[in-house]
Amino acid sequence: MNWLFLTAFIGILGALAAAGIFMLKRPQAKHDASKHMARALAVRVGLSIALFLFILLAWKMGWIQPRPLGR
Repeated sequence: MNWLFLTAFIGILGALAAAGIFMLKRPQAKHDASKHMARALAVRVGLSIALFLFILLAWKMGWIQPRPLGR
C-alpha cells in the first residue's frame, strides 16, 4: 500500500517539475510551451485528486487506520 502512495507522490512531483521546466524554457513557439505546461499541471491536479480519493476509499474500506500523533 505504501508503494502506491509513494508512486503517486513522485508522479505529482514529476508533473510539477515538468511544468516548471516548460515554464522556464523559452522556445520559439511560446504557444507550444504553454500547451505543454498546462497539460503537465492538469496531470498534477488529476493525480492529486486521484490520490486524495484513494486515501478516502482506503480509510472507508478499513485498509488504513488513523492513529494518534507521537506514536
